[in-house]
Amino acid sequence: MALHFDRSEFADRLARLTTKMAEEKLDAILLFAQESMYWLTGYDTFGYCFFQTLVVKADGSMTLLTRSADLRQARQTSIIENIVVWVDRVNADPTLDLKNLLSELDLLGAKIGVEYDTHGMTGRIARLLDNQLTNFGQLSDASYLVSRLRLVKSAAEIAHVQRAAELADDALDAALPLIKAGGDEADILAAMQGAVFSGGGDYPANEFIIGSGEDALLCRYKAGRRKLDATDQLTLEWAGTAAHYHVAMMRTALVGEPSPRHKELYKACLETIRAIEEVLSPGHTFGDVFDTHARILDERGLSRHRLNACGYSLGARFSPSWMEHQMFHFGNPQEILPGMTLFVHMIIMDSDSGAAMTLGQTYLTTEGAPQPLSRHGLDLIQG
Repeated sequence: MALHFDRSEFADRLARLTTKMAEEKLDAILLFAQESMYWLTGYDTFGYCFFQTLVVKADGSMTLLTRSADLRQARQTSIIENIVVWVDRVNADPTLDLKNLLSELDLLGAKIGVEYDTHGMTGRIARLLDNQLTNFGQLSDASYLVSRLRLVKSAAEIAHVQRAAELADDALDAALPLIKAGGDEADILAAMQGAVFSGGGDYPANEFIIGSGEDALLCRYKAGRRKLDATDQLTLEWAGTAAHYHVAMMRTALVGEPSPRHKELYKACLETIRAIEEVLSPGHTFGDVFDTHARILDERGLSRHRLNACGYSLGARFSPSWMEHQMFHFGNPQEILPGMTLFVHMIIMDSDSGAAMTLGQTYLTTEGAPQPLSRHGLDLIQG
């Protein structure tokens, strides 16, 4: 079997889940998030683009309902023993198959939690599910139950995180010689992703971000490539990925002589991320991190140019995003605990001057100061 963790690790995760289910008085939970299934069982697939769910009962028994294409995938990559296949057909409604399965599992009238807020749950599926199960049992939104359990990483998970961090650094090392006048975004992107693959890493859960010139002010991937001018700016956001665990980094590199505005924005980014390191520890919340970010940048007159979030938790994630639910934004009460892997990013996009500046890296939280996971410093990159 292609498992990335010992069975004892999975047993501990299941015990944590069933304990939480007991606290929530849930008789069962329907997992639709691929991250949840992977964390709990090792099940590794992109088959969640179709209907599938993992039924976990309060007694710890698990049953996967999926398509025939994922039957062997589940057997090969997971500890799941009970797998039921729903059949593709015209006007198929797999939620009816699910209701029949839940009846066989003696869950009629049970209190059932559902992971609604996930990419494996489309609006259509949610409507079909509610139509089938509203009168079958007591449904409740359990979207973040497993997500919260995944926040603090075990020693075995941290080992994969540390490997992902090495791959992220390797990707930057591959890019640096190519960031120069005449350098091609296509070559830079190929070198970075190639470094991750050649190091034994995985596809990231979303595309790397690359953009130069005016596109350096974008925070998302877009199609199209260009070559760098003699004076230019290049924004990169990427992640090393090992066993689906992500460690993200972000930089805006400059080609040619930095403008005064770029220097000013870099100084603000660096000062802010250093201040955040002082609150990225137990005793503080995710909201405290954002407040630090907002206070410093706003004091420098950058409120119009910053974002309304400055990072998020990372872990084992699947497409279309490597971001976890828990983000650094206003009012987030989530406590910072030891063993979290948290990506902190400073993103300043000044559309007035056309200048971009970003600075970001991932940290492992401890009982005290956070541990940067990159071997690279936070110096301004100049090509």
